[in-house]
Order: sequence, then structure tokens, then C-alpha cells
Amino acid sequence: MTKLRLGPIEDDKPVKVTIEMPAHVLRDLAEYARLHAEENNQVEAMPAERLIAPMLERFMGTDRGFARKRRSRGN
Repeated sequence: MTKLRLGPIEDDKPVKVTIEMPAHVLRDLAEYARLHAEENNQVEAMPAERLIAPMLERFMGTDRGFARKRRSRGN
């Protein structure tokens, strides 16, 4: 079985933001939440919006171009 890229999600103090996304992306996100819960032996899926921040964090953490530019700017 293929593992999802997103591992367990830490419970952190959230900051509210408002975003717009296409409906098909939200449907896929909800499906991802369901599969994530199943893979992590959770009884029910967390709200799909809780996945957005960890997904963005993982994306930015694995973006080599972002890391390179960030290092070159001294951040």
C-alpha cells in the first residue's frame, strides 16, 4: 500500500485565514482527509481545512528552489 506524504498532524494554535479554491480541490481535500484518517487509524477524519497548513508546510519544506532562494537571502 502506498503511503500518503502527509504524516500525523500536530495540534498547534491556529491562525485564521480565508482562502478561495475550486470546488474540485475541496472535494479532493476532503477525500485526502478521509484517507489520511484511515491510514493513521483515526476513527473519523479531521476537517479538510486542517490539512491545508501541514500540506503547505510540507510543500515549502521540500521545494529546493524556495530553500535555495531563502538561504541566499539570509532568512
